[in-house]
Parts: sequence; C-alpha cells; structure tokens
Amino acid sequence: MRLGDILLSAMRGVTANKLRSVLTLLGVLIGVGSVILLLAVGNGSAQTIKTAIASLGTDTLTVRASSQGGGFGGGGGGGQSSTTTTTTTTSSSTKVITAGVATQIANAGLGHVKAVIPEVNSSLTVSSSTTSQDGISILGTTPGYFDVTTAKVATGSAFTAADVSTSAKVAVIGSTLATELFPTGSALGQNISVAGDTFNVIGVLSTQSSVGFSDPNLVVVAPITRIQRSYTGYGAVSSLLVQASDSNSIAAATGELTVVLNQLLGISTNATPPYTITNQSSLLATQAASADSFTVLLGAVAAISLLVGGIGVTNVMLVTVTERTREIGIRKALGATRGAILGQFLAEAATLTLLGGILGVIAALIAAQYQINGTQPVVLSYSIPLALGVSVAIGVFFGVYPAGRAAAMRPIQALRAI
Repeated sequence: MRLGDILLSAMRGVTANKLRSVLTLLGVLIGVGSVILLLAVGNGSAQTIKTAIASLGTDTLTVRASSQGGGFGGGGGGGQSSTTTTTTTTSSSTKVITAGVATQIANAGLGHVKAVIPEVNSSLTVSSSTTSQDGISILGTTPGYFDVTTAKVATGSAFTAADVSTSAKVAVIGSTLATELFPTGSALGQNISVAGDTFNVIGVLSTQSSVGFSDPNLVVVAPITRIQRSYTGYGAVSSLLVQASDSNSIAAATGELTVVLNQLLGISTNATPPYTITNQSSLLATQAASADSFTVLLGAVAAISLLVGGIGVTNVMLVTVTERTREIGIRKALGATRGAILGQFLAEAATLTLLGGILGVIAALIAAQYQINGTQPVVLSYSIPLALGVSVAIGVFFGVYPAGRAAAMRPIQALRAI
C-alpha cells in the first residue's frame, strides 16, 4: 500500500467521527499550547527580572550581613524605637555597621569607591485619610540613594541632607502606593501615616520594574535618621549600597571595601567576615539559574497535560479499532499486509496529534501576545518545534498498541465480528 493511500485512509478515519476527533484534538491542543505558553511565561519572567537587575547599574555593590550574622541589623517594625544589633565574636573591638561606619568608608578616600549609601528597612502599615495599606516597605536612606539607584523622582522632589540632619518627617513614595492612597488626586503635599507617625509627601517616584516578589512601586523612602528614630533604632543598618567609580572598577572597589570594613569592624585577617559583598553580575548569575529552574518546572507541569492528551489518543484509537474490526478483516482478506494495517492506524494517531499540535501552537502564539499575571510571555524559539515533535511522537507512541492490535487480527476472526 502506497504512502499516499495510507495518509488518505488516515484522513478518512479521522473525519469519520468528527466529535470524537475534535475532543481528541482539544486534548492535544491544550497540552501543546500549555507547554509553549508556560515556557514562554517562565522565559518572560526571567527576562523581566534580568532587565530589572541589569538596570540597577553595573557599577554598584551591595554589602549585606552574611548567613553567619553580625555586621548588620534587620529593620524594626511595629512603630517601636527598638533594634537588635549583632556583633561578631572575633574581637572585643568589633562593631556593627552603622550609618556612621558608612560615613567613615565614604570619607576614607578610596580610589575606586564613588559613593556609599546606608539603608535601613522595615515593613509597616501606611495610610491616608481614606485608606490604608499593610506591609509596605519603608526605606530609610540618604539623598544619594536617588542618584545611585534607578529610583528617580517623577514629580515633586527628593529630600535633602538638611532633612536627614533634622530627621524631618518627609517622604518620597512609590507610584503605585500614591495611586492607592490618593486615587482621586495628587499625592504631593498630602500627609500619610506610617504606623501612627505623620509624614508629608514631597515626591512620587517614577514607575519601576518589579524584581523578585517585592513591588518597588509600593515603597516609602524617607530620611534614614527619621526611620531610625521612629522605627529601627540607631544600631546597625540593613545594607550598604556602594557605587564604584565605573563598571570596570567593581573588583578593585570590592577589595578596598573589604580592607576598610575589616579594619573598622575589627575583623582579623584569618577570620570570616560577617558580611558579603555582591554586585549585579553575581545577582544576574544567581537569577539566571533560578529562572532556568523555574522555566523547566513550568515546562514539566505543562508536559503532564500533553501526556494526558496522548493517553486520550490511545483511548480513541482503541475504540476506533474495535468499531472497525470488520473493515480490518475485509482489508486483510483482500490482501492488506500487517504493515499496511499498522501504518494506517499509526498514521491516524499521528494525524490527530499533528493537527492538535498545530492548533496548540497557534493558540499559544495568540495567548503570548497578552500579559499573564503581569508578565509578558516571551516564546522560546525551540519550544515550537519541540512541542510539535513531542506531540507527534506521543501520538505514534500511544498509537502503537491500538495499531498493533488491529494489525494482529486474523482475517477470519475479524470478519466474524458484528
């Protein structure tokens, strides 16, 4: 039997029971579409985070407490002037990293360090006269924060060094927070309450891309001295944001920071420092690994639906073989070979999955044009041929057993079937 005849017979078999074929196609469509779309969502999420991290600048370093603790303190909460400071046991002269230590580093005349920005963090309830938001990120820092980071003031102005000196109750808030607290008007000049303390809004930040699980547009940025006085205390800061002289000086700046921090904290040469220094390159590498794992996980979840579609093909083909037993017997009696019968039913299974796969690709490409939960999917170039190939392979694989049953029928037994 020629290949053309086999394919023609397969198409007739597929269209013989239209509703059954459509339902089978739908199962394969969902499987293929899910694989492509979920891989696209994972890739899109990874691209968004990578872009956001890269936009933070290739000339910045972040100094944070290491997993062993010491050197830094977490942000306080609940509106109480308290803090927990941790010191290392390396030396009796060991200090925590405070805003004063940051000033000492900035004044040390390091050749590859341009700016040192201390930061303290907390998470508190922020409210206006009409509404409130829980768990808002409260960041205490210095005016240099707006120069070093991508947090730029869109309307209004940033606070000044004088505001830091006087612990002024002024704040710059994120664009989303401004909209949620003041949905009917401008937030500029309005007062907000942060855990009971009143702050005057002097600026609203431009909209920023989200990195990780936190929304940078739901933030209150205020003078570090005010946040310390009202919420975290004057102990250790949460982190130091350090700007190198340029992107090529990251390694040199890291070395200078390490030497100065060890001196200021009283860390001996052989001791493990209670802090880590990271840059955007290391963050990007870590994020890339996490994003790849996330994408693979999404693909594996989607592949399950494709597997279910393949099982549906098996079920349909078994029913088809049973219904067409007499046809198989007649064809065998007229001289059809085992291979011809096997090829016909395998071709039917492959045709079903191929058509379903093509429709699934079209559906996924259409869906990828829209944002999904705030993420713009980015279709991976290899996902389309991979999903199509896998769908056809699944059709053939799950069609082997029904096709084998059809091919193994003895003509006399098949002709006796009613």
